[in-house]
Amino acid sequence: MSKYWLVAVMLLVPGFGWATENPSSATPVLTLEQAVALALENNRSIKNAELEVSKQEDSLTIARTRRLPKFDATMFGSMLLSKVDFTFKRGDFGTFPTGEPNPSSDVKVTTPRKFSMFSVISADQPLTQLFRINLNVKSAKINTELAGEDLRAKRQSIASDVKSAYFAVLQTQSSLEALEQSIKLYHELDRVTGDYVLQQVALKSQGMEVKARLAKAEYDALKLRNTIRSQKERLNQLLGQPLDTDFAVSPMPALTTFDIDLSAATARAREQRPELRQAILKRKQAELDRRSKKAEFIPDISLSYRYMSPFSIDPLPKNISAAGLYMSWEPFDWGRKKRELATKRKAEQQAANTIEEVETQVLVEVNARFRKLEETRVALQVSRLTQETEREKLRVVSNRYSERAALFNDVLQTESDLAQANHQYRDALVGFWTAKADFEKAIGEE
Repeated sequence: MSKYWLVAVMLLVPGFGWATENPSSATPVLTLEQAVALALENNRSIKNAELEVSKQEDSLTIARTRRLPKFDATMFGSMLLSKVDFTFKRGDFGTFPTGEPNPSSDVKVTTPRKFSMFSVISADQPLTQLFRINLNVKSAKINTELAGEDLRAKRQSIASDVKSAYFAVLQTQSSLEALEQSIKLYHELDRVTGDYVLQQVALKSQGMEVKARLAKAEYDALKLRNTIRSQKERLNQLLGQPLDTDFAVSPMPALTTFDIDLSAATARAREQRPELRQAILKRKQAELDRRSKKAEFIPDISLSYRYMSPFSIDPLPKNISAAGLYMSWEPFDWGRKKRELATKRKAEQQAANTIEEVETQVLVEVNARFRKLEETRVALQVSRLTQETEREKLRVVSNRYSERAALFNDVLQTESDLAQANHQYRDALVGFWTAKADFEKAIGEE
């Protein structure tokens, strides 16, 4: 009896590492690194962000084409609804050198009702507009960089969400494993207590209490299995794979070393955080918007060419062409451009203030995450010592109970204390790795 009792206790109390999957199981083991890599490759939100970067690159190419000549062709085909008659009176065009009137008699010209076509072809090469066009090209380039930063932010967010979801599955799985070990212990305790009841050295109520605890543990195990299914579906969604894809999580390693330089971390956060880089880019974009608005005071001058051809319209000429300079300017705008320029200057100042605010928020977050990481490291060490203490207590009291030298309630209480210590240790370990993931996200790492 003592041998079986000790086996049950050993099953309940695993070593430092968490229980691993059965090597013969067909369920593939998904490591945290593999999960993050799958999400960064297949997540639909990241794919949309990548498409947005591609769209902004197309917009940049479009903005560059504004530097080139613009060609425009217009054709108008029509038929007169009624005839158009022209009458030139005798002498309307003066007289000939001979003194005869021009024309010598009234002339009536009739335009027949037939299909006719009128075409206009133009080509304009911007000149003074090139300055503003180049500013718009730079602004489009900044939009591309902003989309790239959005992509980086999305990748970091998805990676953080995957880690959180992975740790949630791992935490629930470890709780289930601990509960299954408790169920094995309750089965053995039920057998031993049943023998004691038959030998009339234990009360019947004690045997019923063991059965009640066993039933409660099996019910809790059912709830944990359902929770794991939901958590895996959530993780599969983040990974961009079918919701029913089955996998097993890989145990997280215990804490070995902890060496992080806060000053170096804050420096990396200033360089890597997408929010801060976006704020700097928006400041540059606001400056370009202001310069572009100021350039609107310059008249638009283009090198232009025009070609017109009224087909099937007699007696108009068939080919008319001209080349020269085309200027467009609004000399009086009632102060509109001046007000718009003042608005752009204020937007530029707002963007500069945003940089300082975002940088402050980033530093506050990095410092808070660092302190949280340090706290979880200490909490993990404390919970590990508590777990070792409770494990030793259960070993002693279980041996005494098997020899009838310990009370039944002492066994149950010690088992409960160890289960709580195991649970706290696993929570502390998951809490540490979660805090580490949050700290890595705070400094802008994936």
